[in-house]
Amino acid sequence: MTEETKKEAVKETKEEPKKKKKEETKEEPKEETREETKEKPKEEKKKEPVKVPEKFKKLIGEIEKMSVLDLAELVKVLEKKFGVSATPAAVASAAAAPGAAPAEEEKTVFNVVLTAIGEKKIEVIKTVRDITQKGLKEAKDLVDAAAAGPQVVKENVKKEEAEELKKKFEAAGAKVELR
Repeated sequence: MTEETKKEAVKETKEEPKKKKKEETKEEPKEETREETKEKPKEEKKKEPVKVPEKFKKLIGEIEKMSVLDLAELVKVLEKKFGVSATPAAVASAAAAPGAAPAEEEKTVFNVVLTAIGEKKIEVIKTVRDITQKGLKEAKDLVDAAAAGPQVVKENVKKEEAEELKKKFEAAGAKVELR
């Protein structure tokens, strides 16, 4: 019997008097708690026994005797000692793949950022209104803010649409970056 199952058994025996008191006052929760306690042993029975090779039996025996806190400490020590992490291999490989992918893949979604408005401020305001479907006041405020610093005009735009928007802004005399 492992340390965890021992703790669960002790916890269940301590909770039984509390459950009896609840059962006396309310009858509906009584049935639910009995069903829950019946399900737990079934889950434990479903686990198939693991065959441990002879060379690891002593090690597994020692680990079974350890408390949960000791096991957590052991994991940390092993991670530091061998420079590994305790994450599953599938998750680790999936996390590593996106890191390498951007070097090979080309970006397909962009943010259109207005960096400078140029001399034709009114034309830029009209272009902002057309693109964003904002009112005159909102478009003017966005253009005025772009005079102070870069402002995002439209987010998550496909590459083709972003290129078209950039051409429209450049025709109006503004400078735009695609990020």
